[in-house]
Amino acid sequence: MPYQTLLTELADNIFTITINRPDKLNALNKIVIEELSEAINEIYTNTEIKSAILTGSGAKAFVAGADISEFLTLDSKGGKALAQKGQENVFDKIENSPKPIIAAVNGFALGGGCELAMACHFRLASDNAKFGQPEVNLGLIPGYGGTQRLTQLIGKGKAMELILTGNMIDANEAFRLGLVNHVTTPVNLLAETKKILQTISSKAPLAIAEAISLINHAAYGNENGLQKEIESFGKLFDTSDAKEGATAFLEKRKASFTGK
Repeated sequence: MPYQTLLTELADNIFTITINRPDKLNALNKIVIEELSEAINEIYTNTEIKSAILTGSGAKAFVAGADISEFLTLDSKGGKALAQKGQENVFDKIENSPKPIIAAVNGFALGGGCELAMACHFRLASDNAKFGQPEVNLGLIPGYGGTQRLTQLIGKGKAMELILTGNMIDANEAFRLGLVNHVTTPVNLLAETKKILQTISSKAPLAIAEAISLINHAAYGNENGLQKEIESFGKLFDTSDAKEGATAFLEKRKASFTGK
């Protein structure tokens, strides 16, 4: 479907979503959030989509933050509603997608942009990328999961430092801290991201979905993770893909998974 602020493309079962406001450094506003929610729904429901990439248009920014002009009229109730709606309709839906959604960070990922990247299942960055949570400079804190997901990814001490100072880090430092999985050139960023997703797409979709759910469960320190893993492990034995995987292994051929 056509969008005002997004470009989308489906090729080789990979759905690429590009936030397309380069004149505003792809800043998040109400329309972007609404359209991202619709695009993520498409990932969930379109059986042709096996995985997705989230990136930004232009050479400068992934998403350079929120559209601050929309903050001026908000009171505490409006601010809470803004964060709640964004979390439920976009950030949590990305994190909990049964299909992998990878961030290809092509420049500034600040504030809500850093939070958007962190909601994805993992991140690749171009070597010109910059990351940060500068909300304290506005008298605010991250509102789209930044305090939680940044702490999960890089640990309490560094998360404290980055959020309390509002400082930025470059792609190599983000890699060193574990915020991104790979750093590459701007030219190769999408190709490298697609290469990883093509590998993932060759695996059993139901197993991928169960793995995502369990890893997210562990990341939030929820209880009974080992028991949940045992139950999921057992459940998958009833799938056709598990039978196909074992048969293909014994027959020394590549498995052909159907997601059933």
